[in-house]
Amino acid sequence: MTGHAIVVGGGIGGLATALALHRVGWDATVLERASELGEVGAGMSQAPNALRALAELGVEAEARAVGVPTYSANNLRRADGRYLQRARPVDPTPLLAFHRADLHRVLLDAAPGDWLRTNAEVTDVRQDGDGMTVVAGGTEYRADLVVGADGIHSAVRSAVWPDAEPPRHLGRTAWLGVADVAGLSGDLSGSVTMGNGDLFLIHPVSRGRAYWALLTSEPAAGVRYDDEKATALDHVADWHHPVPDLVRATPDEAVIHTDIRELPPLDTYVRGRAVLLGDAAHAMSPDRGQGAGHSLEDAVVLAHALATEPTVEVALARYDAERRPRDQATARGARADGARTASRTGQRVLMTMVQLMPAALWRKGLAPDGNPTWRWAPPPLTK
Repeated sequence: MTGHAIVVGGGIGGLATALALHRVGWDATVLERASELGEVGAGMSQAPNALRALAELGVEAEARAVGVPTYSANNLRRADGRYLQRARPVDPTPLLAFHRADLHRVLLDAAPGDWLRTNAEVTDVRQDGDGMTVVAGGTEYRADLVVGADGIHSAVRSAVWPDAEPPRHLGRTAWLGVADVAGLSGDLSGSVTMGNGDLFLIHPVSRGRAYWALLTSEPAAGVRYDDEKATALDHVADWHHPVPDLVRATPDEAVIHTDIRELPPLDTYVRGRAVLLGDAAHAMSPDRGQGAGHSLEDAVVLAHALATEPTVEVALARYDAERRPRDQATARGARADGARTASRTGQRVLMTMVQLMPAALWRKGLAPDGNPTWRWAPPPLTK
């Protein structure tokens, strides 16, 4: 089966969807409300499941060319610098770290350019007959289905799922940044440091930079500070190197402050011929590093279902049955992980468990097939 889809959202999930549809012979129109296509944010890592999805999308080589191996999962540390678990020089790492804009560019370069529409903010989504109509930027678009890949504040979800609960604050907030690492000392190969209920993540990214994220408890959503960088630095000023140096080396205006939120689980990703994927369907806590990765998975599974099932309705039902349980299980796990590390008591228990774990067992869990989430394999995308 082939057809035409409207994909709302030009981020990583939307572009992955466009590319996946293109590979199975579908056409699509990608609607992005911004005036330019680009990715907002700083950095991230992708695990083996996401890298397999990128391979099925035909862009693995290009992604690996802009990604940097990160040992963030191998190197766990205390705030004073002591290692709970430490990577050896001979240890491989299954994770690649990216600046979000670099991975977005890989997908943008691979997607058909004539499918993309900017300045196209969606104002209406409706089903009529055996198709869907979307109004965006004053223009009506009609297609066989609509894919909402437009993030946690999805216009498609608001229009078609008006009864859905809004995103909820998880009692945590984060500062993010990317710093030039020239002249900085300390381990910049990737690490996670815990202390006082805070967590500091480091990923190396391309062009001599490092991405960092500081996560801490914050009961109220929307709390902001006159000097965000100074506030972040206050949390980690006496932590081991290079933690405070990375914050200091980040331009003031480049420090991002964002609250940690998730989307309450939906009872279906499909209504009529509208379907949700990525953060529009399952925005989750970042603690398992799977938000963008599950968006890539969603895109591949959706395109495969549309290519192999006899009708759009059957394909969307299959997509929902395959993706929703996995996405929502990962979101539950990420929420639980975040709650554990946000608690001083939880951190102490976790650090004791990690320190007592035999190094060989720890490394086994970091193999590409070391856990069920990472073992996921994509269906084939062929025309």
